[in-house]
Amino acid sequence: MSSELGVSDKKILALGDYENSPHYSPAERVALRYADAITLSDQDVDDVLFAELRAMYDEEQILELTASIAWENASSKFNRALRIPSQELWKRGSASE
Repeated sequence: MSSELGVSDKKILALGDYENSPHYSPAERVALRYADAITLSDQDVDDVLFAELRAMYDEEQILELTASIAWENASSKFNRALRIPSQELWKRGSASE
């Protein structure tokens, strides 16, 4: 996520509680639950979650979302294994965002 792409700092900072945050739409919440299910080892994409995803996104969008999540997961594992530190690409903007 990037404030340079128009995502507000409030939205970025609310990511940890996206389920309860008014900054996220229902479609975004489903996508984030899907990302959590793919990413977290103790979770899985169950039929209910996949049905919710299909209600919000078409097949091409689900494919793109899945590929993006998988890419970020692979990049994270790669960087962690090689001790590559965060590039700190996100910097907090103004408090009014």
